[in-house]
Amino acid sequence: MASARVYLDYAASTPVDERVIQAMLPHFRPGFGNPSSIHGFGQEAQAALELARTRVGAVLGCASSEIIFTSGGTESDNLAVRGAALAAQAERGARHVLTSPVEHPAILNACRYLERYHAFEIELLPVDRFGRVDPDSVRRALRSETALVSVIHGNNEIGTVNPIREIAAICREREIALHTDAVQAASQLDLRSDELGADLISIGAHKFYGPKGVGALFCRSGIHLVAIQPGGGQEDGRRAGTENVPLIVGLATAFEITDAERGRHEPRFLSMRRRLIEAILASVPGAVLTGHPEARLPNHASFAFDGVDGNRLLAALDLAGFACSSASACKTGDPEPSSVLLALGLDPSLALGSLRVTVGRPTTEADIGEFLDVLPRLVEAQRRVALAAG
Repeated sequence: MASARVYLDYAASTPVDERVIQAMLPHFRPGFGNPSSIHGFGQEAQAALELARTRVGAVLGCASSEIIFTSGGTESDNLAVRGAALAAQAERGARHVLTSPVEHPAILNACRYLERYHAFEIELLPVDRFGRVDPDSVRRALRSETALVSVIHGNNEIGTVNPIREIAAICREREIALHTDAVQAASQLDLRSDELGADLISIGAHKFYGPKGVGALFCRSGIHLVAIQPGGGQEDGRRAGTENVPLIVGLATAFEITDAERGRHEPRFLSMRRRLIEAILASVPGAVLTGHPEARLPNHASFAFDGVDGNRLLAALDLAGFACSSASACKTGDPEPSSVLLALGLDPSLALGSLRVTVGRPTTEADIGEFLDVLPRLVEAQRRVALAAG
């Protein structure tokens, strides 16, 4: 039993940094104006909005005009995938999209939308047993009618980091846009757009100690998007709706802090990740590490346990004072094995016993020690329950 509640689910969400809260407060009141209004209140809000856009652009190493604010990572993904694919279809008749089977549901369901309602062909790239996409497989699959390639940067379920720079170089040779879902990666990795090379990059603030309900999409100059949310023409006509200035300011502040402090937190995250992986593989018989052993997000460890129901294990951990996740938060309660884990080649019964442990800024070595003391006993207890149930 934990001495206090221990949160180990930072891939699902993060607490809002107090500095972020303080930055947002003035924009609820008195700076509450609508950025589209021409009076002084509106002009003040517009100034804060554009300053936030400049700040986010500075972290990504791009022009402020290349930043589109959204309601979160899911909308950023949808705007990138649907918007860029539909634009390519309109401009050159392209109806082929390449993605991978280990993407977040926001990507896969956006692709299914294109397939169902706009007659696109969606091709899933192969992944290896760690969930990585081989750049050569992208090269082989590209066609003249390919509208877009979308490959996740850092996987939310298994932590694997894809070789986005190499994939981007291949796409650039063929003049085909590359999108990467960097929602999970944004808290852990450098996303400088010129170095990463992707044409479209999605982020969401609540993954890096900012507020929920706000995200951003980097859209490289020259990449055309069809707006998927028409309305008043905000965000240069690419995303309509009155901008949520307080949350956008919060995103910009959280993103700056994350970028500035990454070098301080990363060594500690890596140390805790290493400790988790080594101890769990050594102390839990039959434990399998999911995702790449090295090319993975610094704060992320994920496993599969045979003979264990992942959701029951989560409930037992919660009662013991530890908050973790089974595969993706978006799949919690789903009795089906994770499609991501199945894509790695895991047996469905093993995939049902998944556990994701992610650490964050408040996590201590003492937290990790208490967790490692409890987990083996709980896994063994769950196996006994499963055997008794027969």
